[in-house]
Amino acid sequence: MEPKIKLLLVEDDQSLGFLMTEFLASKGFEITLCKDGLSGLKTFSAQVFQFAILDVMLPGMDGFTLARKIREKQSDIPIIFVTARSMKEDKIKGFNLGVDDYITKPFDEDELFCRIQAILNRVDNTKSIGEEEKINIGKYIYDSHNQSLTIYDFCKRLTSRENAVIYLLIQNAGQIVRREVILKNIWGTNDYFSGRSLDVYISKLRKYLQEDPSIIIENIPKVGFLLQVKAGG
Repeated sequence: MEPKIKLLLVEDDQSLGFLMTEFLASKGFEITLCKDGLSGLKTFSAQVFQFAILDVMLPGMDGFTLARKIREKQSDIPIIFVTARSMKEDKIKGFNLGVDDYITKPFDEDELFCRIQAILNRVDNTKSIGEEEKINIGKYIYDSHNQSLTIYDFCKRLTSRENAVIYLLIQNAGQIVRREVILKNIWGTNDYFSGRSLDVYISKLRKYLQEDPSIIIENIPKVGFLLQVKAGG
């Protein structure tokens, strides 16, 4: 038998937390339920988890703060926000934090499970990316296997989604990669919120690569992105 995926669930609604725990446990996950943000962070710090589902409106520490602190400790853990609020600003804030998905209450349990599975499949695909592990890009060394960008003595560890995006751009260097191709392959959907999330990830990658000005990720408006290394860089 394969080991169960350990999932941290932070939900202050006792009834919903119990129902989600029972449902996800029936799907083969090992669930740890916390009822507030502070206990969620304490539990996350003391154990090893492969997935997190966080309510946004939590006592003690809200879900946004909790997600940020979790990512500081484990940058590549998949996170889904669950919330009663459907405000566009909240969704954008969540995606800006790098969360993987956002589902609004009330929701269908099977839909939640499908979203979890889609994210896990993308993570698995990222882990098995390419036969070529290390690639020179300008002054950087990109290591797809270890999810890292190295320049001189500095190594930047990438999240799974950052790794998937830059891998796709590098494999198609010098060619436009269409937005819908990136979104469908990595986000699994092509909508407004995933599009905004992609733009955030592109901005992060540009920042990671800024030590070598010869590397450019060009935005082709309404079309896609083009990664190129200028000659002499």
